[in-house]
Amino acid sequence: MSQETKARTFSELHRKGDPVILFNIWDAGSAKAVADSGAKALATGSWSVAGAQGYGDGEALPLDLLEVIVKRIAATTELPLSVDFEGAYATGPTGVGKNIARMIAAGAVGVNFEDQKIGGSGLYPVAEQAARISSARSAAEDAGLPFFINARTDLFLKDREPENHPALMAEAIARARAYAEAGASGIFMPGLKTPDLIRQAVEAVELPLNILMMPGVPEPKELASLGVSRISYGPGPWREMMAWVTERAGEVYGA
Repeated sequence: MSQETKARTFSELHRKGDPVILFNIWDAGSAKAVADSGAKALATGSWSVAGAQGYGDGEALPLDLLEVIVKRIAATTELPLSVDFEGAYATGPTGVGKNIARMIAAGAVGVNFEDQKIGGSGLYPVAEQAARISSARSAAEDAGLPFFINARTDLFLKDREPENHPALMAEAIARARAYAEAGASGIFMPGLKTPDLIRQAVEAVELPLNILMMPGVPEPKELASLGVSRISYGPGPWREMMAWVTERAGEVYGA
């Protein structure tokens, strides 16, 4: 299957009410395991990929090493692959475009691209993040690929208290609309948990909505009924696997 076909297939999997489920992976081995389980697509999690190599999250993993990992995963499976690319390892639009091109060349058909300032505080202003997304889209167009840019807003992770989230919805929706106009393919709102607010986001934004599974988030079946198009498991699978390894090793060593 060509990379272009994979990209189109991946985009078509994002359907309101029938979400694509992404049990996030961290290397070629986990990619093969998830692919063999019946998954329709694969997606890395930045926390998991970095942790599996002994790094922390937040672009501590060198970009060159991430590129090697993405190439290896893409060579392992015929499934579409999306990469959690954090802030694209760049601040300005030019750097974003160059690094998106590297992920495309490595075999990815999509990325998560977030609006928080990696290593800094707060989020990029809307216009600035929109310019970064526009550069990412231009890089995809230069490659001739219908690349899926999953624009992530970290509003609901910066304030994790659900009771405060209604006050954030206007900004979240404004960001989603601006990101869509700039060339985003989907909108990711990790940390959003309340069913009524999830439905509000679905109805207010044309882009497919991605929700992260975490404590307090409705189960996938309910998320589907709310109109969610994509469900991600984030670092959960890697954390659970590492906890299992630690527990089993403790039994072996008598810890």
